Order: sequence, then structure tokens, then C-alpha cells
Amino acid sequence: MKRILTLTLTLVMLSASAQAACYADYKAKRDDPLRLHYGVAEIMGACTPDGASAELAPRLSADDWQLLSIEGVFDDAGLEERQNSAGEYYLRY
Repeated sequence: MKRILTLTLTLVMLSASAQAACYADYKAKRDDPLRLHYGVAEIMGACTPDGASAELAPRLSADDWQLLSIEGVFDDAGLEERQNSAGEYYLRY
């Protein structure tokens, strides 16, 4: 029984560490008048450009922004270096 409990706890810990944070940097626009922005968003689903696009497009659309492109996906290590560039759109969507 003790061995089963240890194995279960180990699996839970491995599962939690495998689900590392995921972020995407992106470009979006609004029309009339044309406005562009660069931002960084946390991604909860698949940590791929396609997954980020599918998740982020509806979030942006709710505020009348159109997703233009996903620049990349990354983990915590790339987050801080993008904060200044994203400005007010850092983790906004």
C-alpha cells in the first residue's frame, strides 16, 4: 500500500511539472481608424502557435481586435524580456 501511495504521488508531481506555463506573443489590429498592437498572453490549451491562435483569436475579438499573427510560444523564461515591448497588452488577453 505504501508503494502504491508513493507511486501515485510521484505521478501527480510529474503531471503537474509537465504542465508548465505557456505564453504567446502576438500582433493584432483594429480598423477604422487602423490601430496595431503587440501583446503577450497566457495560453491554457495546447502550447503551439496553432493552439495559441485558436485560443487567443476569440479573446481579442471580444474587444474588436483581429489577431494578425502569433509570433511564437514560450515558457516563463521568455516572459520578462517581452514585458516592456508589450506595454499595456502584457498579459491583458
